[in-house]
Amino acid sequence: MESAAATPPSSAAPAKKPAVRGWPGVGPQLAERLAKIDIFSPADLIFHLPLRYEDETRLTLLADARPGVPVQCEVEVRSCEVTPPPRRQLVAHATDASGEVMLRFVHFYPSQQKQLAVGARLRVFGELRDGFFGAEMIHPRIKPVAAGEPLPESLTPVYPTTAGLAQSALRKLVAGALRHNGIRDELPDELRRRLNLPSLPDALSLLHAPPPSVSILDIEDRGHPAWQRVKLDELLAQQISLRRAYAARRAKNAPSLPLLDTLTRDLLGQLPFALTGAQARAFAEIARDLASDHPMQRLLQGDVGSGKTCVAALAMLQAAESGRQAVLMAPTEILAEQHFRKLAAWLAPLGIEVAWLSGSRKKKEREATMARLASGEILLAVGTHALIEDPVALPLLALAVVDEQHRFGVRQRLALREKGQAGESPHMLMMSATPIPRTLAMSYYADLDVSVLDELPPGRTPIITKLIKDERRDEVIARVRHACVAGRQAYWVCPLIEESEALQLKTAQETYEMLSEALPDLPVGLVHGRLKNDEKSATMAAFVAGDIKVLVATTVIEVGVDVPNASLMVIEHAERFGLAQLHQLRGRVGRGVHESVCILLFAQPLSQTGRERLKAIYENTDGFVIAREDLRIRGPGEFIGARQSGVPLLRYADLEEDAVLVDIARELAEEILRDAPRVADAVTARWFGGRAALLKA
Repeated sequence: MESAAATPPSSAAPAKKPAVRGWPGVGPQLAERLAKIDIFSPADLIFHLPLRYEDETRLTLLADARPGVPVQCEVEVRSCEVTPPPRRQLVAHATDASGEVMLRFVHFYPSQQKQLAVGARLRVFGELRDGFFGAEMIHPRIKPVAAGEPLPESLTPVYPTTAGLAQSALRKLVAGALRHNGIRDELPDELRRRLNLPSLPDALSLLHAPPPSVSILDIEDRGHPAWQRVKLDELLAQQISLRRAYAARRAKNAPSLPLLDTLTRDLLGQLPFALTGAQARAFAEIARDLASDHPMQRLLQGDVGSGKTCVAALAMLQAAESGRQAVLMAPTEILAEQHFRKLAAWLAPLGIEVAWLSGSRKKKEREATMARLASGEILLAVGTHALIEDPVALPLLALAVVDEQHRFGVRQRLALREKGQAGESPHMLMMSATPIPRTLAMSYYADLDVSVLDELPPGRTPIITKLIKDERRDEVIARVRHACVAGRQAYWVCPLIEESEALQLKTAQETYEMLSEALPDLPVGLVHGRLKNDEKSATMAAFVAGDIKVLVATTVIEVGVDVPNASLMVIEHAERFGLAQLHQLRGRVGRGVHESVCILLFAQPLSQTGRERLKAIYENTDGFVIAREDLRIRGPGEFIGARQSGVPLLRYADLEEDAVLVDIARELAEEILRDAPRVADAVTARWFGGRAALLKA
């Protein structure tokens, strides 16, 4: 038997889809339709599993059918007519031995009208409901049958599909693929017996055609052993892909950067604070990796304000000590400039120059900076996407630091890595202020080493979070006035720039005008993504200097902004923000010695998701707890930014619910890679095809 071929990427994956070709029994036109639901081969059909099931293995008398419960009845048509306009409908009256039902079709085809001819015997599947003229079914599925025709022997699968591809056609294709295309089970028999799981072929056959003895509830909630077997296979493919990416990275050459402890010691000696235990531990891990001749690929994750920039500065200095270049790339101009100003202030006393590279700089300034970087005269640089533009040459690049790494695409991170010398891969340090739950990190980031900053520097004041309905806006404005008159500063964050009638949200421009009028004695500033970069920089500089007391902003201030005197934040329409965003925004205050408050203004009625988000952010300040809640609410694909991650997303397994299977798959992956590499090839090809290549980013 042959192994299944590659299941194509999920819609979130960035990999290029295979060219659409037919195969025996599937012509070009049908192949195009199948491609829309990521089916490119018979093997893909086998792994295209049902969303739900319908029970057509039994018949129910009309008199025994309960309203709202899907049932199958066998009836004979007594009359059929098309009602006149304006509500033209196809209506048929049918009976069985126990009663009568009206079959109603609001939209219909001539073929359906023929099937409903008087005297026709039909099996109808649908939900019975009480209509004005008695029991009725709206748009039931109908199938002409002969008297005594046998019933199906298995539950009827309902598959994900697309326009022009009927369920009946999909079922026929899947059944043919199961008959003619074998699937090999690579799991050892002993392990399957120990886990009490069926073989993979048996599991797939059952999921496509469950016997009526199987509970629909058990199989639809994916707790059935057949589902467990499929999910374990998928997790195994993922873990093999990640471990191979890790091994491939370890096989590459990287510049060895020993910790000479000169510049790094000097920096620590002149900083006005001592490293936390977590910072010292993380830097020791990074320093050890940098000294290796294999490329580091480490994720430095920590809560808002945990001191990631300081750790990154020490890592960059370790490269400079060896006469090599290090760069820090951030996703926004504001964040990149914040990093540049902080690093330049720290390193100037050490005689270290830091280059600043962004798209907003004047052409002559950019060209002069690029020339000095290309010559190796400047060793450290901070910038935006401008760093990965072709004209930027970094011949001595040994370390690339990527902040808020999930905001960059896979190929952008690859472009930065390729700036290094030929035959040499620079070390990569990726930073994230969105803590990643352990289960997620161990699965999606299994090819990375992870350092965690799990403590905040001393002196950070706790932030009080308040939930306030938006009709109490006047009270909130009074609170802002009181804070600013007392010498503090405030943020007021809005979700949109322009008016949207659909969402009816307050806008940054409207709020700026409202606050300027309500607080005539206080300087109010406005910053958003559509301002020119020099305008944004000037406004932020004025806020940092204290010349602006109230800053109205969109989420451009979500990360990187550090104004210790700002002790109050108001977030407009907080129910519209994601949990991670709310936590990031809240972290812009509480950076000084003053008591800090974050006010979440919300509109009613609240959706269930909105209510869950606000409850989670109100009750928790620990970023890791909030991350777990965010994962629960949003799911793993959205949480990590699947489009940016490059990691094969899971179609069927759930990292939280299937944590035990994740552990089994991780151990089994190492065993298979060591003892049976051909098996590893078959498993990964079956699920991911060529997508695993993007893991190298």
